[in-house]
Amino acid sequence: MMIRKAQFFYLYCKQIFFQMLFKDIAGQPDIKYKLINSVKSGRISHAQLFLGPEGCGNLPMAVAFARYIDCLDRRENDSCGVCSSCTKYNKLIHPDLHFVYPVNSGKKELKHPVSDDFVAEWREILLEDPYLIENQWYEFIGIENKQGFIGINESHQIIRKLQLKSFESEHKIMIIWLPERMNQSSANKLLKMIEEPPGETYFIMVSESTKNMLSTILSRLQVVRFSRISDEDMKTALKKNFDLPENKINNLIHLSNGNYHKVLEIINSSEEITFFLDKFASLMRLAYENNISGLVKLVDELHELGREKLKLFIDYSLKMIRENYVMNFKHEEMIYLSSEERDFSEKFHPYVHSKSAQDIYKLLNQASGDIESNAYSRIVLLDIGLQLNKMLKKENDFA
Repeated sequence: MMIRKAQFFYLYCKQIFFQMLFKDIAGQPDIKYKLINSVKSGRISHAQLFLGPEGCGNLPMAVAFARYIDCLDRRENDSCGVCSSCTKYNKLIHPDLHFVYPVNSGKKELKHPVSDDFVAEWREILLEDPYLIENQWYEFIGIENKQGFIGINESHQIIRKLQLKSFESEHKIMIIWLPERMNQSSANKLLKMIEEPPGETYFIMVSESTKNMLSTILSRLQVVRFSRISDEDMKTALKKNFDLPENKINNLIHLSNGNYHKVLEIINSSEEITFFLDKFASLMRLAYENNISGLVKLVDELHELGREKLKLFIDYSLKMIRENYVMNFKHEEMIYLSSEERDFSEKFHPYVHSKSAQDIYKLLNQASGDIESNAYSRIVLLDIGLQLNKMLKKENDFA
């Protein structure tokens, strides 16, 4: 059900693809300044972690930083974009720029999958959407029902590549996206290389959270902390990249809450959001009515989505519960709903109050964890429907 980014460019977008220069990245001016100065002063940390929330731009920033390091004609505040090095960066084919990202066998049925097995797909999706997220990547390469990982074979590849002489540049740059997906064996294999890399070799790791990162890896990294994109910077980026009326831009800024991926998702995935809203509304209605036959039919439909899509649906459901609870307090600036979602929520939000919201949130969070652990989704989903009946009928304390 994923709608490819290229499908909406002809409607809204002013540019063909993201070049990932500093100027193309929304916001983060302080980080850009520090990174540029580190190159100018020759004080580039050999191992950094670009850490920030979804949609903050830490992945395209890693590419822009690597490009600036390798650029043959650096400008004061950005790469030139046209030298032989930049030309290769435009297509992500520079021989001294390496990427690592979580993979799995998927449809390719690979015995020991590594990043190089998916390099064509990686370049394609990253050029279309540098703000991509993990589930989006898994769906793109056809492993949405499996967990991606960075294994020991990947570490062997990293060490082999970085021990070779550089091909064109004075530098070798390794960008590792989602290092928290490294297993213990993979991480241990890389520790010495990260701590004492070959000369002019730089590691840039990109993550949203250190929660699942191994402490042995984290302790060897200089952390660069990204924040959500400010409303002012978001407006500047939207006006630059999209042909949209002012009211649409303002609505996107509010709904995105500083997340540029969310902007692209809203523009690009109206069909998916409509689908999730329809299923969420059906689930709540059937659960409230205790319509068992209807619930079973809906559960069968949701089961067919596959694990990763189901997780997205539950994430969407959690978001809708949160927004409907907030609606009870009548603080418009705190509500992030599209017009279609708002129409449904006007009638639904009285059922999501302090006596029900916490229980529903706990139920959905538990379901998400169960599905992540490969629990049988039909049982998990039917249990949600049956338990929701009692939760939605709790007395409304806002009445």
